[in-house]
Amino acid sequence: MTDYFSYSNLIIPGMIVFIFGTCIGSFLNVCIYRIPANKSIVTPGSFCPNCKNSIPFYCNIPIFSYFFLMGHCKFCLNPISIRYPFIEALTGIFSLLLFLKFGLTPSMAYWFVFISALITISFIDIDYQIIPDSISLTGIPIFASSFYFIPEMTIKTTLLGILAGGGSLYAVALFYYLLKKQEGMGGGDIKLLAMIGAATGIKGVVFTIFTGSLFGTITGIFIMLYTRIADTKLKIPFGPFLSLGAIVYIFFGNQLIHWYLVSFGF
Repeated sequence: MTDYFSYSNLIIPGMIVFIFGTCIGSFLNVCIYRIPANKSIVTPGSFCPNCKNSIPFYCNIPIFSYFFLMGHCKFCLNPISIRYPFIEALTGIFSLLLFLKFGLTPSMAYWFVFISALITISFIDIDYQIIPDSISLTGIPIFASSFYFIPEMTIKTTLLGILAGGGSLYAVALFYYLLKKQEGMGGGDIKLLAMIGAATGIKGVVFTIFTGSLFGTITGIFIMLYTRIADTKLKIPFGPFLSLGAIVYIFFGNQLIHWYLVSFGF
């Protein structure tokens, strides 16, 4: 009975957190669309990319409006990508998971902002294979405040994380360039990992590189098998996999690292 009431007390706050997250997800859709085009993310308000009509507030309710309008613009009836409600729902789910893990704490707020930045970066990288400096470089000093919000972080671990994050990928990129005489990794990935290092420290950087590389390799193999293109020069954006690795670290990093060390007798 006690467990029932404890869970019941989480339902309403959890719903509020989820709805708030979907609203932020709606804003992330704006950022993903406008930042690569060097457009303001503040003005004008939301509009249909096809007919340019402004979207009224009652047609801009996260997730709900998409299904209410049956996936089409109210004015021109042009199809709306399913990705819009997907990003809204994804952001809402992460906000809820952070609430369940950290509660309404400064840590939750910090990680929510961090994950929101990673979501934005990931989808821009998927679309354009670029990681905007306006997010990654700006994010380095912003997320270097991790020692203020995350108990296990210190100024030292934050600075070392930035150096390890940026330096490790830069070394890999330089080695690949010297070996192949061509770029194998964009500078955006280097800045992104430096931002991740600011938030998670060296331990988070190592975990992110390992996990991101694992996810990236599995995805690359799947794509090549599915498309039957055995091209070693196939370009797959690495930013989303680094972001995924960092997010896995936030939720399960310490447990997975402990399991790994115990399993291999360290």
